[in-house]
Amino acid sequence: MRFISEQRLADGVREREFTLGGIPGILWTPAPASEPVPLILLGHPGGLRRMYPRLVARAQGCVEQGFAAATIELPGSGDRPASAAAEQARADLRRALAAGEPVADEVVDRLVLPLVEKAVPECRAALDALLALPEVGGPAGYAGGVISIGVRLAVVEPRIVAALLFAGSFVPRAIVAEARRVTIPLHVLLQWDDEGNDRQMALDLFDALGSAEKTLHANMGGHTGVPWFEGEAANRFFARHLKAGPPAAASADPGERTPSGQ
Repeated sequence: MRFISEQRLADGVREREFTLGGIPGILWTPAPASEPVPLILLGHPGGLRRMYPRLVARAQGCVEQGFAAATIELPGSGDRPASAAAEQARADLRRALAAGEPVADEVVDRLVLPLVEKAVPECRAALDALLALPEVGGPAGYAGGVISIGVRLAVVEPRIVAALLFAGSFVPRAIVAEARRVTIPLHVLLQWDDEGNDRQMALDLFDALGSAEKTLHANMGGHTGVPWFEGEAANRFFARHLKAGPPAAASADPGERTPSGQ
C-alpha cells in the first residue's frame, strides 16, 4: 500500500488516498487516533470520483462513531481498464429493462459473477494492508455496494464480522445458493418500489441467507429513496457488533444507487 495524498476534513477526519497493486482507494481515520479502531469497508457501485461525495459523507459518519472507513475502486470502473464483456452484459440488461422483458439469468451471470470473482480477492488484499496499519484494528464490517460482493465476502472473509447489505442489484442464482453459507449478523435494506430491480429476487436472497441474526428493513419508494433514519439503524447495528458503546452519526448513505445495471 502506498499513500499518495492526505488532507484533513471537518471534525478532525484524516483522509488519505492510496494505491494497492495499482488499485486506487481512500482511507478515512480519526485524527489523532489514540488507539487502533475497527474498520468498515465501504462498498459502492463503481467510480470512486463519481461516488466520492456520498462516500465521504458515509466515511465521516463512520469516523464520528469511532471507526475507520476505507474503500477501493471496483474492477472495470473509474480509471481502471474497462471490460468489454461486462459492457455487453450491461447493455443486454438495459435493453431487457427498456423493453419490459425479464432479465435472463445468463445476462445477470455474465455481468455480476466475473465482477465478484475479481473484486472479492481485491477487497481481501485491501483488508490485509489496512488492518496492518497501526491506527486500524479489527474487527471489520462491510457496508453497501453490490450485494453479491457483500455476500461472497461474508462467506469467505472471517475478519468481516457484520455486514450492511443494500438490496438493489441483480443477483445470480449461484450467489443466492452461496448465501446459505453466510453466518455473520446482517442488516439488509430494501426499497419496495425499486425501479429496474427484482423485488422477489431480493426477498429470495434474504430468505436464503443463513445467518441466525439477519434483519430486513423494507421501505416504500424507489432506489434512491431510503429514509434518512435508516442511517441511525445502521449505526446501532455496527456499534452492536464492532464495538461497545452507543452509536453516533449516520454511516449509511440512503441515496446510493447500487444496481448492477448502473
